[in-house]
This record gives sequence, structure tokens and C-alpha cells, in this order.
Amino acid sequence: MFYSPENRQGLKHNPFKAIVAPRPIGWISTRGPMGDNLAPYSFFNAISDTPMQVMFAGGHKDSIRNVQSSGVFAVNLVSHDLLAQMNASSAALPLGVDEFAVAGVQKAECETIACPRVAQAPASLECRALQVLDLKGGDLMVIGEVTGIHIDPQFLQNGRFDTAAAQLTARLGYRDYAVIERTFELARPQD
Repeated sequence: MFYSPENRQGLKHNPFKAIVAPRPIGWISTRGPMGDNLAPYSFFNAISDTPMQVMFAGGHKDSIRNVQSSGVFAVNLVSHDLLAQMNASSAALPLGVDEFAVAGVQKAECETIACPRVAQAPASLECRALQVLDLKGGDLMVIGEVTGIHIDPQFLQNGRFDTAAAQLTARLGYRDYAVIERTFELARPQD
């Protein structure tokens, strides 16, 4: 079967997000002129490690406006036990409403940037915005450089972040999510 994104024929639901999966959830926290903001983005990922850079993309929302105003943001990773709070923070709320309070999550201040982060997150990335790009279709993509990383010590094993122990949650398509509960190593041919 062939699915055309332009014509959207042959399937009841667009398969794109289900095929490009799993995607980490970037739970983006920002601070702007109207206060603090917290919102999940399923179009989020790491794009470079030298220097460490991440991106997230979405519509013209409070998060992106705050990044354009302040130049900074934090990415909070979502564990399974924070799934309900992450979902609550995705509600369409009036400008100036603090999603941290609505979702019932505790704030902590970042170290290298003037921005809040989710205190209970298994890991958070402090970021300085490098670029905000206009995407075809009207969405925006924010690229940021990581300036600091917070890690909950309970998820460090032998000097490594334990993704399975943190039970990081990923976004799939439709209304589907996945929890990382098992990982394995695979050596590269040159190892």
C-alpha cells in the first residue's frame, strides 16, 4: 500500500507519527514575561554531542514565545510516574497560567540559565537557544545548546544514566505511548 501525505488517501488516520517512533518527550520549561510555562513536545531530540545540542518543534505556543524572549529553556525527561502530570501540562490554558501548578509538579531553579525545571524529572537539560527556525507549514523549530544537566542520582549506575530504571516514556502515534523497561548493549564492529 502507498500512502500520500498530500492526498491522505487509503488510511483513516495519518501513520507518520506512529512510524517515526518512539520519540522522546521533551517536557519544555520556560520563563517569560507572563510567568513560567511547562509543555510537552513529541517532536524533540538530541541532534549533536559536540557541542551537545537538542531541538524541539511545534506551533506558535507560549514555550517558543518565551524562548524567543529569554533565549533559554530546559528539557525535562518524562518518567512513567510523571506521565499524568505531563499530560495535564498539555492542556490548552490561558496565557500566564502556570502549568507547573496545574500539573502539580515541583519547580527547581536551573544552575546556568534563568529558567525553572521539573524537580522530580529523572534528568533535565539546561539549554541556551541557538536558533529558532521557521518550518514549512507554519511550525517553528528551536535549536539549543546544552549548558548543564541535572540527573536524579537514583538513576546513575556505575557512572551511567540508567534509562530503563528511570522508565523514560516515549511518544508513539495516535494516543499511544511506550515505557522503556529493558535495554541491551550492542557493540559496534570497530569495538
